[in-house]
Amino acid sequence: MARILGLDVGEKTIGVAVSDELGWTAQGVETIRRQSKEKDLARLEEWIAHYQVGEIVVGLPKNMNGTIGPRGESCQAFARLLEDRTGLPVRLWDERLTTMAAERMLIAADVSRQKRKNVIDKMAATLILQGYLDAKSR
Repeated sequence: MARILGLDVGEKTIGVAVSDELGWTAQGVETIRRQSKEKDLARLEEWIAHYQVGEIVVGLPKNMNGTIGPRGESCQAFARLLEDRTGLPVRLWDERLTTMAAERMLIAADVSRQKRKNVIDKMAATLILQGYLDAKSR
């Protein structure tokens, strides 16, 4: 079974997570510091090749009322670009509150503010992907 890549796409960073081979668990891989679309996509393609990814899940930030704002539209555009570039199916997954949940988990684990800043996006990508994997297994 091909692995699934999970992404938390932000303006400055992209959190990256990958599923295990059975599609049960998500593990954080990297936080990519965004440079340019070309460099960002090239780095993601490296992960796709390394893990033999067959599907991609991109977090879709919706407003609390379910509407999609400018950040959501940006994620949708990035997802389309990624799908066109890789030829892989790209799914959008509601990511409301995942970054806040990741922050709470890191605070509960007594992770310092500086370390939280470095891993929050990777952790959010892990939560997005795990939510997708859990829903898919039901």
